[in-house]
Amino acid sequence: MEKIREKLSNLRVEADAAIARAEQAEAKNKKLEQTLLEREQDIKSKDHRLDELESKFEELVTKFKDTTERLRRVDVDAEHMERQAKRYEQERDQWEKKYEEAQGKYHKAQAELDDLVANMDNL
Repeated sequence: MEKIREKLSNLRVEADAAIARAEQAEAKNKKLEQTLLEREQDIKSKDHRLDELESKFEELVTKFKDTTERLRRVDVDAEHMERQAKRYEQERDQWEKKYEEAQGKYHKAQAELDDLVANMDNL
């Protein structure tokens, strides 16, 4: 009987130790579950932020493409305007040359007319 009591006592001690270990394991498990829950929430938050950033990135890419296209059109327009300006400058230069030639002819004709009038006065 003494052996049974001793065995029973040993079993109680082992059971108490097992219960203590189980309680510690449960506490550790609860703490790990809480950590896991916090990390899952952190991941969800970061996923949401990543989605927002990807959306903004796509908007920026679209704006960049639009701006690039507009700049390309402005560049083409600028080249066209430069060619047009050169053509107008050449045309202006031609008209100035014609004006100077006509003015020279006018002065020459005026001088001839003045000579003719002077000669007629002398007669």
